This record gives sequence, C-alpha cells and structure tokens, in this order.
Amino acid sequence: MVVLCSFWGLNQVAIKTANQGISPVFQAGLRSLGSAVLLWAWMRYRGTPLFQRDGSLRVGILLGLLFAVEFIFLFWSLQFAGASRTVLFLYTAPFFVALGAHVFVPTERLTGLRTIGLIAAFAGVVIAFGDALRFPSGRELFGDFLAFLAAIFWASTTVLVKASRLAKLDPGKTLFYQLAVSIFVLFAVSASVGEPGIVAPTPAVVGWLIYQIVVISFFSYLTWFWLMTRYPASTLATFTLLTPIFGLAAGGVLLAEPITAALVLAMLLVAIGIYLVNRVRPAALVVPGALSAGD
Repeated sequence: MVVLCSFWGLNQVAIKTANQGISPVFQAGLRSLGSAVLLWAWMRYRGTPLFQRDGSLRVGILLGLLFAVEFIFLFWSLQFAGASRTVLFLYTAPFFVALGAHVFVPTERLTGLRTIGLIAAFAGVVIAFGDALRFPSGRELFGDFLAFLAAIFWASTTVLVKASRLAKLDPGKTLFYQLAVSIFVLFAVSASVGEPGIVAPTPAVVGWLIYQIVVISFFSYLTWFWLMTRYPASTLATFTLLTPIFGLAAGGVLLAEPITAALVLAMLLVAIGIYLVNRVRPAALVVPGALSAGD
C-alpha cells in the first residue's frame, strides 16, 4: 500500500498535465482502453479466463459504471480546481469506505479507536493542504464538489467489491469489469458533451497518459484489487491517506518545493491514524496451568 500510494501521489499531476492536451473524459476513456488491452494480455499470459460464467456479470457491470462515474467527476474537477485542492476532497473517500464497510461487511465494524485513527489521519491531510483551502473562488468550489462526488463513488466501488461475490474473483477479472465497462461509458459521455478529444499531444501529455495507463490503471489497480481480497477495506482505505502526503513530499524532492513543519506534522498524524486503524487488540491471556470450572 505504501508503494501504491507513492504512485498515486503523482496521479493528480498526471491528469492535470494531460488535460492540457487531451479532453478530460476522453482522456479517461483512453486510459481505460489502454489498460484493458494490457490486462487482457496479462490474463492471457497467465492462462486465467476472463469470460467464463460465474454469476458476477451484473455486479461487475455495476462496478464498472461506478468506476466510470468516479473518473468523470475526478477529471472534470481538475478543470476547475488545482491538484492540491482536488486531492484533499478526493481523499475523504476512506471515511465513506469505513462507513460503508461498517454497514455492508459484517467483519469490518467500526470501533471507537478506528474512528479516532481515521480522524487523526485526515486531520494530517487537512494540515498539509491548509494553504490550498484559503479564499476559494466559485469555480474552485464547484471543482471541490466534483472531487467530493468522485470520493463517494470511489468508496462505493471499494465497498461493492468487499460486500459482493467480486471479493472471491481473480483480481484481474474484477479490474477488467471496471475498465471494460468504463471504456464505453467514458467515450459515450465525451462524445455527448462535445469534447474535442486529442488537441495537443505534446511529449509531456503523452508521457503522463502512458504513466496513467501502465502504472496507475494497470499495475496499481490490479495490485489494489489483489490486496482487497486479503485485507479489510477500511484498513486499506486509511493507508490511502498517505497518497496526498506523498504528493507534497514529491514536490519537495523533485521540484525543490519547501518541506514545512506543517508537512512533517501532517505525516506524523497520518502515521498515527494508520497505526490506530490497524491496531489489533491482544487476545485475552491464558494463564498456563489455570484450572477450569470442571477441574
């Protein structure tokens, strides 16, 4: 999860940069198309069937629709607000994941300690991005709203996977549902709103699109679904709060932007939050040699 978050930390920058040369929703469709081709080749190489009947078609189509809507809102939000503001509102998703898992996944009930951990981790993100929240324009507020909707739909896909038969599927097939369905939805929406498509395919635009296709939509999402078959959704979702922190840290390392005391405090709060959410209560101790009532 830490490795995935380091990749995702650059994703908003990748989208915003590629938006300069490719229309937002059309770009999302290209991303899904390219990743679907890579995934199909990977599944063929592994000898894992994608199209066998297993009763998952309806829920798989629903998953793909939720995924498509999430990225429509996310890519549009970056047209109206900066990457820093967008990432802050997008990463309210762990709260919705925790609430959804509490309701729909019996084994993932929220506890007081987990709730405190979530709040602490998100407080760290707010501190890190505090400057980005000052004096928003109406245009930025609309972008914030779109990013917030994207967070809700992202959380919905996570909970749907954990609460349905998708949790037992090969992660590749689960991801293929998302990509394949979203291709049709995204290109249809792009055409319906009259997007021009590819307008300025500069090396930077193409490079960041390839990064999204290969690293984000193929490798990282495949790994994400694999993790979801093995770990609680709320635990994984809390780890994702590292992503915006990685984004800021990358700016400090790669772009020589200042790493402030607020950023250090934010990292500490996120780390504490992750610890609290993942903390396992020790089992009741059994004293060796203790007598039972029957003895």
